[in-house]
Amino acid sequence: MDIADDRAVLFAIFDAAVDAILVSDHDGTILRVNKATALLFGRSVDDLMGQNVRILMPDDMAVRHDGFLHHHLETGEKRIIGIGRDVEGLRANGTVFPLHLSVGRADIDGEVLFVAILHDRSHRQAAEEAAARSQRMDAIGQMTGGIAHDFNNLLTVVVGNLELLEMSGPAAQSRALISDALEAAELGADLTSRLMAFARKSSLKSEVIVLNDLVEQSLAMLNRTIGAHISIDAVFAENAWPTRADATQLQTAVLNLALNAQDAMPGGGKILVETRNVELDDRYIAQEIGVEPGKYVRLSVSDTGEGMSAETRNRAMEPFYTTKPVGQGTGLGLSMVYGFIKQSEGHIAIYSEIGEGTTISLYFPAMVDETETGNAVEENQDGLSRFGAERLVLVVEDDPRVMRLSQTRLMAFGFRCITATTGDAAWSILKDRDDISVVFTDLVMPGRMSGHDLARKIAEDKPGVRVLMTSGFSESVLRGGRIEAEFAILRKPYRQADLALALQTVLEDR
Repeated sequence: MDIADDRAVLFAIFDAAVDAILVSDHDGTILRVNKATALLFGRSVDDLMGQNVRILMPDDMAVRHDGFLHHHLETGEKRIIGIGRDVEGLRANGTVFPLHLSVGRADIDGEVLFVAILHDRSHRQAAEEAAARSQRMDAIGQMTGGIAHDFNNLLTVVVGNLELLEMSGPAAQSRALISDALEAAELGADLTSRLMAFARKSSLKSEVIVLNDLVEQSLAMLNRTIGAHISIDAVFAENAWPTRADATQLQTAVLNLALNAQDAMPGGGKILVETRNVELDDRYIAQEIGVEPGKYVRLSVSDTGEGMSAETRNRAMEPFYTTKPVGQGTGLGLSMVYGFIKQSEGHIAIYSEIGEGTTISLYFPAMVDETETGNAVEENQDGLSRFGAERLVLVVEDDPRVMRLSQTRLMAFGFRCITATTGDAAWSILKDRDDISVVFTDLVMPGRMSGHDLARKIAEDKPGVRVLMTSGFSESVLRGGRIEAEFAILRKPYRQADLALALQTVLEDR
């Protein structure tokens, strides 16, 4: 190969790299970037060319960058060159995310060039945080189980002696005191039993169940106890797969989740209880710890309430953690549900946003032949691959990992893709183009325009463009006063076959 061939190969490697690669001059002016850099930072290649690398950094790092650069050029000291370190990046939408940065230096004809390779650490950090949460929950569970066991022994002695005193025929005043003490001891025993449930040391009576029937019985109890300002709806899966669980504990879990949902809606709202057959694949379990791929029956309890902050979501299942006022909650409801689902070899997921409500889903392993649904994915993929050929999809997503995954899934069907990281940026693209067939957007987006706002704007001004939204919230709750029924919603997590069917439905305008 000659020099021209070498350059062509290098440029091909440059653009094929999955990590971001950036070349800058001695002042930090960007001379060249690959496509991965533009995707990582939510900008176009043309937008980055000629800019200073400071635009890719948070303010506290950007103000120090020139000093680091000049110090190296003057002294030759290598603080990061050839070493690499973890830093933070700044996307076009203003979000800060973790990066690993390694820098190389090239001296060409008296000019100094810097080559930076940037690796997105968001996925690794999320996995580390999930692992830390799992370890923390296990440690708390072990400690809680030990304390509850010892406390039960103490209560056994207390209750036994009180009963012996009661049998000895004490005076009326003493009997009243003994009765109060026994009642308090029984409350203590109930508390320890709930702690044992969280620690996964309680005894479960696992049996094959029909989830829909048990949930329906739970709803009958709820309808008699839930406040009049709350409406309850249910959507049951047809032919729900059988699973194994403790029937009593399952009904208790439904009651706990529903009552928590009621507390999140002091001004009234809607609870939706839903069952569905789902299959978790490698793409979903990569984001979680301790989840096996396979078929599950999902039980979701959704509300239209206040929603949770990120901190609350992370701690919601810890025992005694509560956001309720003192005296209005023990903080054991969700921890009991957590212990029950883990002891049932299942999985729990919380999807919540401030002001948007909460959906809590329990995944029970299905007892079903693995070959029963194996062909549906391939049939849908083959059909849509022809159906999607040459159509252009605008993917609107602020999470770069989800963005890359969505693009890969869509291109597998023959679609072409362009991207935007905010609803506002997506609308700017749509205003200037007439070749976009579908907008595939997340519901919750940063910036002024949410996914729903974008969908409404498209319906008003670009009625020929189809919209498919995706969300972890239950679509039935969202449509119950939040999202118009005309907009299709694909529920997370979803498989390739689910995406195929949703796109076919949207494009055929059914």
